[in-house]
Amino acid sequence: MAEVFYVGVDVGTASVRAALVTREGLLKSTAQEPIGIWEPESDHYVQSSTEIWEKCCTVVKKVTHGVEKSQIRGIGFDATCSLVVLDQSFQPVPVSQEGDPQRNIVMWMDHRATEQADRITKNGHRVLSRVGGVMSPEMQPPKLLWLKENLKESCWNKASHFFDLPDFLSWKASGSLTRSLCTLVCKWTYCPPEGWDASFWTSIGLDDLLENNFSKIGSVTCPPGSPLGEGLTQEAAADLGLDPGTAVGASLIDAHAGGLGVIGADVKGFHLPCEGQPITARMALICGTSTCHMAISEQPRFVPGVWGPYLSAMVPGLWLNEGGQSVTGRLIDHMVKGHTAYTQLQEQVQQRLPFAGENIYSYLNNHLSSMANSCSAVDLLGSSLHVWPDFHGNRSPLADPTLKGMVVGLSLSQTLDDLALLYLATMQALALGTLHILEAMKEAGHEIRTLFLCGGLSKNNLFVQIHANTTGGLPVVLPDQTEAVLVGAAVLGACASRHYSSIQEAMEKMAKVGKVVQPDSEVQSFYERKYKVFLRLLAHQRECQALMSQR
Repeated sequence: MAEVFYVGVDVGTASVRAALVTREGLLKSTAQEPIGIWEPESDHYVQSSTEIWEKCCTVVKKVTHGVEKSQIRGIGFDATCSLVVLDQSFQPVPVSQEGDPQRNIVMWMDHRATEQADRITKNGHRVLSRVGGVMSPEMQPPKLLWLKENLKESCWNKASHFFDLPDFLSWKASGSLTRSLCTLVCKWTYCPPEGWDASFWTSIGLDDLLENNFSKIGSVTCPPGSPLGEGLTQEAAADLGLDPGTAVGASLIDAHAGGLGVIGADVKGFHLPCEGQPITARMALICGTSTCHMAISEQPRFVPGVWGPYLSAMVPGLWLNEGGQSVTGRLIDHMVKGHTAYTQLQEQVQQRLPFAGENIYSYLNNHLSSMANSCSAVDLLGSSLHVWPDFHGNRSPLADPTLKGMVVGLSLSQTLDDLALLYLATMQALALGTLHILEAMKEAGHEIRTLFLCGGLSKNNLFVQIHANTTGGLPVVLPDQTEAVLVGAAVLGACASRHYSSIQEAMEKMAKVGKVVQPDSEVQSFYERKYKVFLRLLAHQRECQALMSQR
């Protein structure tokens, strides 16, 4: 009997990836292509849906090369929660003043709509209770309002279809306009089973979206992994190099796909505190350009400053709370590459590259180890340098996009050692930010006993160990397949093909534990003190803001 495969496609911030995945969740092949990002103005980030679909087709053809089309039973897509705008003929509509129609995506990290988000928050509508009480500029309602107020002629009046990027991809593949509950519930204020709240859209000045039963933003919804349409259309099948009718699963936001790829793994025999406990004892951290913190519960839990509760947004039938940090990997890159000693760092890595195969971050990790005494932990090197990591605002648990980054403890020295210490302090700050989110969730009733990490930063051993050390003694589980987001996307295709009866069954069969990282108890008191400093940095910044706002 021929082996059966599923294809998972992941559209991240700067690249498109695909994987060919077995029914057991093993990756047989992967491929990656870069995608463009344009910044026409400060805090405006745009992309092209045409380019992204072309790159999706390229990577799918690469991973399926040499495999019989009949062996591929399903395909699933995940993507960033970016806003795609199309006209009545499904052609791209420009989202910037420059008017290039190919640049028709307002990216997830675009903060142009901060003022609109503030107004929506002050409006105080009941839908805000499901987004932590504060509307984020990274969600779709403020972005839609910005387009109407600023690009009414060139964009708003021409637009007939507003998609979340994951739903755009599943539409391109299947021809189905059915939206995933993941996208609409998490980023658009949709709430099952009631659906859209017309009074919300009217109250913020977007009552024109009510036309034709909300057809511009989605009239029909389904849970992630549901089969869409009749599978791949003839046109999409030709584009992707697959058979028409191949099952297409309703999509997920990229972070949620990572959650599927790790959080449901069978943990028997690993002696974890979540063993024998319901899946609600686990939190998934999807760590890349940004980080999302996914916790699920059987009953809705309202956490101030944390998105949700969202019903069936990741795991059907369960409620999701989603914390997050707007910049993590991007912040680490910013701190390292902006330092005066970065050129020296590159030279050192290049000298060692043929021998050790290092990148700049593995080199820095080794350099920190050499700086620490053999009898002391690397963590302790961060005792006199402290970072507040909200260089792009705070998503959770403060939900304050106006917050800025801080570094306390700098000197005039700019050596490679100083760069390494700043890198360490930045990772420690990000982990303390995770602790900040965990404490908010615990206060609302979540009982998190184990962390499950995936994404690009989960490949950084020091980043992972610091998270275990910082978060109150919680062990960290890493997936067997390092590309857990791609496994999560493939889970959608497996469910759509009906090979598995549910998302829960597919998660348990396709997600597997690879490694467990235990916390170092010897540095627990150090991080307790450092967390107090962390919170004082926040208090100091707010005090400064208050002082400077006085007339």
